[in-house]
Amino acid sequence: MRRRPDRKDALIEAGLTLASELSLPMVLQRIVDLAAQVADARYGALGVIGEGGELVEFITTGLPAKQRRAIGPLPRGRGILGMLIREPRSIRIENIGEHPKSVGFPPHHPPMRSFLGAPVKAMGKVYGNIYLTEKRSAPKFSQEDEESLVILATQAGVAIANAMLYAQTHQRERWLDALRGITGNILAGSDANSLLAAIAEHARDLAGADSATILTTSANPGMLVVAAAVGAQAEQVLGQSVPAGKSISGEVMESGQPLVTEAAAAHRAGYQPILRLGRVGPAIFVPLRVSGRATGTLMVANLTGGRLFNRETVRLVETFADQASVAIQYARAQTDLRRLELMEERERIAKELHDGIIQSLFAVGMNLQSTALMSGSPETSARVERAVEELDRVIGDLRNYIFGLRPGILADRQLNQALEALGEEISSTSHIPIAVEVDGALSAILSSQSHEIVQVTREALSNITRHSRAKHAAVRLSRRGTEAILTIEDDGVGFDTSGPSSGNGLRNMRERAVAMGGTLRTTSAKDKGTKLSLKFPVRR
Repeated sequence: MRRRPDRKDALIEAGLTLASELSLPMVLQRIVDLAAQVADARYGALGVIGEGGELVEFITTGLPAKQRRAIGPLPRGRGILGMLIREPRSIRIENIGEHPKSVGFPPHHPPMRSFLGAPVKAMGKVYGNIYLTEKRSAPKFSQEDEESLVILATQAGVAIANAMLYAQTHQRERWLDALRGITGNILAGSDANSLLAAIAEHARDLAGADSATILTTSANPGMLVVAAAVGAQAEQVLGQSVPAGKSISGEVMESGQPLVTEAAAAHRAGYQPILRLGRVGPAIFVPLRVSGRATGTLMVANLTGGRLFNRETVRLVETFADQASVAIQYARAQTDLRRLELMEERERIAKELHDGIIQSLFAVGMNLQSTALMSGSPETSARVERAVEELDRVIGDLRNYIFGLRPGILADRQLNQALEALGEEISSTSHIPIAVEVDGALSAILSSQSHEIVQVTREALSNITRHSRAKHAAVRLSRRGTEAILTIEDDGVGFDTSGPSSGNGLRNMRERAVAMGGTLRTTSAKDKGTKLSLKFPVRR
């Protein structure tokens, strides 16, 4: 028969073993295993106490994994377990079932009689309790067992404190690495989507979560969009829309305060379609602020039934989100700067085209017309006039290109003025009368979308001048409820909207319509003209 090691030797060995381990999960499991070994217990557990006084983790030994799963969720910390939480001191019980505080066992739980428990103190507070049951070699635990467990609990407290300090240091290193990674993405010129995905991935890693998503405002008023998603169910939720007024993210953006929930799907403000799709359980929602305004939320979450997040993790995610918001703001400023540089370059090219090439073409046209007047040959004059007409068409196309290159034309014009100027310019080169009717009040509201509206109109009018053989055309911008409607129509020959003639022009306009959060509809019939209607939400 193998002799059990001396108890003092076992405690010394246990202390050395615990001191050699810095991984907190490993420390907790070793504490339970060593406690059961020292006290010769069949079953052991370490209950970690959360900030609300309830058990948030329950590490066991002696219990098969299958039986543990069959027992179900964590104990609630009632009965004898609760007594030890409320009164953190060692306790021995000969028969659990006969104790007045006993509340019985759940289904599939093994029978237990003898009990021994002791608190574990770490970093100046009670971290949890060690529970031992079913003394193997005797009907009950002895006084010596209790004293040994108290010593082991003291050693465990030191080991847990060391492991927690190591974990905090390691977590700070990961936090700094995450910020360095995001900074590197910005300096490398990463686009907004890549940056948001990197932020979500770092947040998920820092929190040890199953998934992370970032929701931001979208082109549709009152709607948010999942702009980044990593981890579990990422592909299912990425790009999905969420109503701001009926979601946790919308509530967090409005309040500007983080929100922590043990079960997001059960929260009163949860938008169920997305939460079910992402199988979201315990979750942390933190606002992302740009220029002092919440423009999105960062959510880190575990799957339904997963581990709860403690207050330290919440603080870490919140701090990281604040730093990430600065990064997002800086990235947007860099994007605006690059856009401004591009606009200045386009403005320069447009000026060169207007002041150089168009003026040169005008001069060539004037010389050709003079030649035609001096020519004595009607055939030569006709050919010269056709060449002049071709130059006029080229000049008209160049003016359209210049208008596309120079969105700065809107800088000193309201949207209605820009549309009227566009109509006059194209009408003068195409000789097609173009009527322009614009709701002045609406055009002022749509100033942030002026460029897209003008570009769609320019593309549509350009198509009319090239293909329609129309005698008249019209541009109308009006409002219907929360929608703006831009209509461009002509009385030309029409075309088959499903045929190859729909080409790049219509495709470009449809892409712009989608970017504006709207829809583009084209109706046309042979010899009855064409009507293009763009509907999009009015954004203030």
